[in-house]
Amino acid sequence: MPPKKKKADNSAMQELKRDLKAGTPKPVYLFYGEEAFLRDYYLGKLKELILPAGLEDFNLHTAKGKACSIDWIEQAVDYLPVMSERTLVVVTDFDLFSQGEKGRDRLMAILSALPEYCTLVFVFDLLSPKMDGRSKLLALMKKVGGVVNFQRQDEEQLTGWICRQFRKADKSIDTRDAGYLVFLCGDLMHDLSSEIGKIAAYADHPRVTREDIDAVASPKVDAVVFKMTDAMAHKDFDKAASVLADLLHNRESPVMILSVMGKYFRQLYTARLYLDNGKHKSDYMALWNMSGYYMEQQADRLLDAARRFSLSWCRYAVRRCAEADAAVKSAPRGQDGEALTALLVELASGRRVAV
Repeated sequence: MPPKKKKADNSAMQELKRDLKAGTPKPVYLFYGEEAFLRDYYLGKLKELILPAGLEDFNLHTAKGKACSIDWIEQAVDYLPVMSERTLVVVTDFDLFSQGEKGRDRLMAILSALPEYCTLVFVFDLLSPKMDGRSKLLALMKKVGGVVNFQRQDEEQLTGWICRQFRKADKSIDTRDAGYLVFLCGDLMHDLSSEIGKIAAYADHPRVTREDIDAVASPKVDAVVFKMTDAMAHKDFDKAASVLADLLHNRESPVMILSVMGKYFRQLYTARLYLDNGKHKSDYMALWNMSGYYMEQQADRLLDAARRFSLSWCRYAVRRCAEADAAVKSAPRGQDGEALTALLVELASGRRVAV
């Protein structure tokens, strides 16, 4: 059985929550990670805690990217509070780990002597921090402050959050349909938040249904392509062709479409391998890092589709997707969609091949 996926370490996030609840922010934080919605939420909570209403302009000091320097940071942390107990300094997309040895030494000196009234927050938005576990600067930030990675949430966390967001809008949703929303629109909370608002406004009844989701949600390309390829694997070619035509009409990238198709057929191929070797569904889900109710449904559909094809055909489909990738990328402008359509017709036939 594949090794169990290691659970993400969220101890820094839990400590940040405790800091906010106790009203005792640390001298310095580093915020980074894919989940910008959570990052912005907790930065907002820090602002609420530290900055008195109406005095933000006096006690909040910000700089971004090239507008920031070590000199600026050194000056900003020394600004005295105005009619407040604390100041907040927010530095966005300043690559503090690439400042050279002298620069890092200066930053360490600043962090080691931060005034008691100041909280300094480094935020990575467009940049990704180049953090080295051996870095003395990083070790110091962890020691005196908090280094918080705002990671994508798993399906269980997201479905719980989605249910709470709908309750705030006086609606309810089944956790299974919440999982479907994650599958359809992705797992980033910022995107889901806007979709929840649209769906809650559209639904004219207390309980949100899957039909409400399908009516107004904007699905991600990979979710649409999954549906198309799944329909093809289940011999529903008319549906698959219709979905592909809509994708191409909406000018979705054929390369992106083919990338998701390739992943689907790799999943189908491994599903056939697992069936032939008597493996369990749990083994298959662990291989593809699938978790949660809706992902279990996807695994069921993949395993069911795999039963309809021979191992040699599944291998062939994977190979043809790889070959088509090169063909689509080299096709003249306007003809890449035709190459993709030809591949769909070929694979939809499901004919037996000798490989």
